[in-house]
Amino acid sequence: MIFYRCTVLFPDWAYKPAWSPGSRQVQLWHFLLELLGRGEGGAIGWGGEWGEFVIRDPERLARLWGERKGKPHMNYDKLSRALRYYYNKRILHKTKGKRFTYKFNFSKLILVNYPGGIKTGERNVGNVDGE
Repeated sequence: MIFYRCTVLFPDWAYKPAWSPGSRQVQLWHFLLELLGRGEGGAIGWGGEWGEFVIRDPERLARLWGERKGKPHMNYDKLSRALRYYYNKRILHKTKGKRFTYKFNFSKLILVNYPGGIKTGERNVGNVDGE
């Protein structure tokens, strides 16, 4: 079996400009994408399927999230509760049979960020029907 290492590129909206410590405006899903984009391999990394990611060090990830949000008592139990909140919104879901493995629903993230779709020239990228 051959595996290829590749860089995943996201649209501009997936990356926020520079942030200040304690900024409470960032969402957890966005923070995860930032870490994955930076290659924060110790705490989180991409999995085998498109959009799939693996939390390699749950407590370290929770500490990083707590630092970002200015919440020093953050732990993985609290962070995982926030991840489960995204299940109902269909932003991500737990990958069955794989511990600490989740998968982003990128089409839902586009709709969450651009409810009317993304206009590029004459083409509407966000809506599947092209409306």
